[in-house]
Amino acid sequence: MSCPIWETIGRGFVQEYYNQFDNTNRMGLGNLYPDNACLTWEGSPFQGKEAITGKLANLPFKRIKHIITEQDCQPTPDSCILVMVFGQLQVDDDPPMAFHQVFMLKCVQDAWVCTNDVFRLGIHNIPV
Repeated sequence: MSCPIWETIGRGFVQEYYNQFDNTNRMGLGNLYPDNACLTWEGSPFQGKEAITGKLANLPFKRIKHIITEQDCQPTPDSCILVMVFGQLQVDDDPPMAFHQVFMLKCVQDAWVCTNDVFRLGIHNIPV
């Protein structure tokens, strides 16, 4: 049984995004966002392709590896694709940490780009 097209597109985007994030100069990630895209990174907002690229390229680590545990994709009524990713990441020699990331994908000029991106580490700073 084949996947719905939106699932194939969403999973392909996720694979490309994390491959670029982990294995290349992160400046190239800017090509996955349109000029008017939005990123919220750990609660801090970044508006526009330039600001997003700057944030991702200047994260304070040398090495990172993402391991995707699960991803869910849904079509939206306005022909976009909503993607939720759950997994672990390891930066430099730190222990692995859980993360969650949500992407809104939209087809712009025959290419799928990320218009909205929300990232959070899966840590809890709740006083006990």
